[in-house]
Amino acid sequence: MTNMVRSLAFAAVFAMVLAAIPAMANEISVPEKPTFYKDVLPILQENCQDCHRPGGKNMGGMVAPMAFIDYKDTRPWAKGIAKAVSTKSMPPWDASPEHAGVFEHERGLDDAEIETMVRWVSTGASRGNEADGPAPLEFPDTEGWSIGEPDLIVRMPEPFFVPDDLLDATHYFKTTLSEEDHPKDRWIKAVEFRAGSAAVHHIIARPIGGIAPGNAPSVYREGYSAKLPKGSEIVFNMHYHKEPGAGTGVWDQSEVAVVFYPEDYVPEHVLTTDPLGTFAINIPPHAKDYQAQAELTFESDVLISQMMPHMHYRGVAAKYNLTYPDGKEEVLLNVPEYDFNWQTSYRFKEPKFVPKGTKVTLTGTWDNSEDNPFNPDPSKNVTWGEATHEEMMFGWISYTNPEEDHTGHSGYSKRTQGQN
Repeated sequence: MTNMVRSLAFAAVFAMVLAAIPAMANEISVPEKPTFYKDVLPILQENCQDCHRPGGKNMGGMVAPMAFIDYKDTRPWAKGIAKAVSTKSMPPWDASPEHAGVFEHERGLDDAEIETMVRWVSTGASRGNEADGPAPLEFPDTEGWSIGEPDLIVRMPEPFFVPDDLLDATHYFKTTLSEEDHPKDRWIKAVEFRAGSAAVHHIIARPIGGIAPGNAPSVYREGYSAKLPKGSEIVFNMHYHKEPGAGTGVWDQSEVAVVFYPEDYVPEHVLTTDPLGTFAINIPPHAKDYQAQAELTFESDVLISQMMPHMHYRGVAAKYNLTYPDGKEEVLLNVPEYDFNWQTSYRFKEPKFVPKGTKVTLTGTWDNSEDNPFNPDPSKNVTWGEATHEEMMFGWISYTNPEEDHTGHSGYSKRTQGQN
């Protein structure tokens, strides 16, 4: 797409947004001419600056490329901000509106906030009086860990050189926790990964956890935990992805930090995380709405804590559906516009109780057609694979058995998988 075409496309979207302003103004109260410091900065602080700041939060290997701390740094991005908020591509949140208010850390702007941002741009992106703005926010030291001082840091056993000619590959590295580093079983409170190079796409470090693009550090809900036994073997599943070429090779030694509960702590709830999914993926060339499913049936009462769907470039939608023992159905999570770059973990504000015999069906949808702008090659037949140009479907789901939590028992489900 040429720059002229991009400009015309943006102009068309922006014109439609401006045309809607008069109608919106009758329903919500927005200043006639918003200013940055009085009207826009409070919205940025509440919704954007956690990522859009110098050394912003690392979201699964992604760090925002621009800061919105003051007028000078924000003003050059004004039109892009208006487009992003009006199309709701920012802040990133892909759960269906039917789930509004259900999950923690829900991101999104209300109509008044969106119109304020758009009108600020349409009326000239005025600076206003700095004295009218809120006090600057204070953020944690960007050189440290956002979860606090770690009790344990586990690194890949040795540096690995990602070669010049590598485009996409997965490598595994094993290390065992020593008696000195981890002398006894401990319950995990928080986990944060730190990629050792820009070539890291995602990391899974069993049994500690993992990150994918868009993931924030993991902090367990109070009273919930998973155990890290002493002597555990940690397997780093490292997915590297970069543009190949002379001089592009980099060294990597990624690491993960863990904060534990106190030594004598016993959690009320012990979490099990199930990688609900299927390997039976076979997407024909040019197929637009290919689907595959996987099922899980709980063999005891459970409390569902959170879910995170995972697919690759061709993934466009994911849905978790509950079927209760009496046949009643309910949508557990609907992600109608899955975004590979923002693989959000959706955690209920209050864990959801489901009775024994309830079935969870995960349905993934892929678009292998020319209409998918992220599709590497619509002419290819696509099967399961670890590379991003191949496909996956995992619908991670974390839950606990309220009657057996104290045992640490896992395996409260049985799974099946299939496709159509």
